[in-house]
Amino acid sequence: MIWSDECYVYLGDDHGRIYITQSTDEEYNEECLVPTFKQSSVHVMIWGCIMKGKKGPLVVLNYPGGKGSRMNSKRYQEQVLDSVLHQFYTRMNRYWPGTLFQQDGAPSHWSKLTQAWFWAASIPLIDHPPSSPNLNPIELVWHELKKNLRALPHPPTTVEQLIDAVQDAWEELWIVGVDKHINKMQERVEAVLAAKGGHTRF
Repeated sequence: MIWSDECYVYLGDDHGRIYITQSTDEEYNEECLVPTFKQSSVHVMIWGCIMKGKKGPLVVLNYPGGKGSRMNSKRYQEQVLDSVLHQFYTRMNRYWPGTLFQQDGAPSHWSKLTQAWFWAASIPLIDHPPSSPNLNPIELVWHELKKNLRALPHPPTTVEQLIDAVQDAWEELWIVGVDKHINKMQERVEAVLAAKGGHTRF
């Protein structure tokens, strides 16, 4: 199984996850709220994939400015599918025949154009129903990558430096850490089924 996802990384992401403990009558108490601020304009969107024992390629996605600059099927095919995924999948499927590929339910992932590409490339997809619990183990890998970026002694200050830092952080992620999250998939799925789609400790 190859797990994939996009991730947004921006300058100033220095807090990680925030947890707040409050009683039922303190929901709007100022001392129990965290203010939000506008995110930095210096940011990158990345795509990556993982599988057991292997990190796949990391792509810094290129969006033009202005209207219609979001990811679409054409950009997804050009920047991800044609440029890196096809070669990586072919190599992995040679060693592990029948390898499946996972992607979330983004419109660019499930358009007719994209589905035709996967059919032509003979890459089988795992079902990913809309509004499903996000159990993708790469989400936890993104968390580790961002934690490493926040720990840099000299944080990047430009887009170019941020791109270099993200690529270095990806290369430095240990495979044992990636496998740790993949190995817990069965346990996580069983917990979600037991909770009937509700909250779990994961």
